[in-house]
Amino acid sequence: MAINKSLASSSLAEVIDRILDKGVVVDAFVRVALVGIELISIEARVVIASVETYLRYAEAVGLTTDPVAAAA
Repeated sequence: MAINKSLASSSLAEVIDRILDKGVVVDAFVRVALVGIELISIEARVVIASVETYLRYAEAVGLTTDPVAAAA
């Protein structure tokens, strides 16, 4: 008996695995002003990735260097 997989739908586990493997970045900026007076300002930057993915990309852009060792 063969198991057929539908290409149209994905399970939650597959979606989470893909997000953690590739990563997701959400960048939002909201400003509410009334008559030129800023009432609310919200800035959010959210990065969702696995630790392994983060370390791989952070090392590529130089974010994993130790600031104490670099200053010495």
